[in-house]
Amino acid sequence: MADINQALSTLLQELLDGSAKEACWILNPDDEGLLRSLDRLSADGASAVPRNGGASIAAHVEHLRYGLSLLNGWSRGEDAFKDMDYSASWRRLAVSDAEWTALRDQLRAEAHAWQAVVHTPRDLTDFERTGMVASVAHLAYHLGAIRQIDRSMRGPAAGD
Repeated sequence: MADINQALSTLLQELLDGSAKEACWILNPDDEGLLRSLDRLSADGASAVPRNGGASIAAHVEHLRYGLSLLNGWSRGEDAFKDMDYSASWRRLAVSDAEWTALRDQLRAEAHAWQAVVHTPRDLTDFERTGMVASVAHLAYHLGAIRQIDRSMRGPAAGD
């Protein structure tokens, strides 16, 4: 079980903090990852709604923050999913400069806390183990969606 924990933790670290020099599993070499990409984006950029409609980057970030907060609550033994409302996480479309800074800080804290949980082996049911693996895929999905909304947030292309 410790092997899967290490692998999942490595993938989360790459998605969050960028590709490592020694190996890239999901991102291209020298990709800065989600958190540093978001740090380059202004509150106005985060609040922009895609021209074809859909959620803003701020909404994607709030959705990720909320989901990770539920997972972290579960890891502490809380009944975190009892009153969950994922639809509420999509209602925050626009942010001010201060709100954008706070939201990025909250996402960073929840994401790194979850990475620490994933890294630590524990007894899991099949359902819980699947949820842990799915959390990595879910984060990767939203990183891709964010980069589709604002192409300036894309990482380097292979071979750059």
